Amino acid sequence: MELQIIENQTKQIVTELLTAHPMSKKSVFIIGCSSSEVAGGLIGKNSSAEIGKVIFQTANKLLSEQGVFLACQCCEHLNRALVVEAECAERYGYEPVSVVPWLHGGGSFATAAFYGFKNPVVVEHVRASAGLDIGDTLIGMHLKDVAVPVHLANKQIGEAHVVAAYCRPKLIGGERTRYVVESDNR
Repeated sequence: MELQIIENQTKQIVTELLTAHPMSKKSVFIIGCSSSEVAGGLIGKNSSAEIGKVIFQTANKLLSEQGVFLACQCCEHLNRALVVEAECAERYGYEPVSVVPWLHGGGSFATAAFYGFKNPVVVEHVRASAGLDIGDTLIGMHLKDVAVPVHLANKQIGEAHVVAAYCRPKLIGGERTRYVVESDNR
């Protein structure tokens, strides 16, 4: 798979999600990515450092320009821990753990993040406001409670299936509950 195509698809999908659901500065955006799936293989069986790096660099550039933190999910061998900038971990109180992802223990995408961020740390959990699951990597455990699927125009990066979601606040209450502020009720 040509890396320029993967870069363009990544750019299109990240931009589409940010346009459909703009994020506040310093929000957390999670990406789980199987470079194996992007390349047309089975998850965890055909890792590509080049693919992981191009997806990381493309997404990180776009999100950084918006002031949004990127959280990069490791593979299941690292219990789906995440690579984030130390500033993100400090801001949200995410406790760093001692591990260094590599191609076959963390995955190519998380490895690219670890060596591509300015000041990376690995944490066990985040509470992201939106995210992309590239290649069915199961990011749900790191999204806030009410994840809403976003139907993208393009649902693939390379050969990998892509699912997008943003999170909204919980709707609580019963039949008398209102969710919109009305000026006559103040």
